[in-house]
Amino acid sequence: MTTKQYRKASAEIKRQYRRKMRKQRPLLTRVGLPVVLTILVAACGVSIIKNKVELEHKKQELAAIEEQAALLEAENASYQSILDEEDERRYMERIATERLGYAYPDERRFYDTVQIS
Repeated sequence: MTTKQYRKASAEIKRQYRRKMRKQRPLLTRVGLPVVLTILVAACGVSIIKNKVELEHKKQELAAIEEQAALLEAENASYQSILDEEDERRYMERIATERLGYAYPDERRFYDTVQIS
């Protein structure tokens, strides 16, 4: 037998063995593996979509929190400017008269009691 004939015979034996093994494989391996892989790919796809939706929701939350932080920083800056005022006594007097309704002992205040309906 020559080398060429030996190779052909060897290749034929391998083909026959593969065919035999393919027929002998359990149904679970032939059908189940693709089904399991399909389910796995679908589960990964659902997980990716779910994560994208959650990411979008978290981005919206972050934007709302950043907006709230900006408002609080502006409020904090206004309080800081009040604290940094040199004439704190004048500020306290203004708050007492405008917001709290206080008056000096010799001061007369007139209030409009007529209600227009």
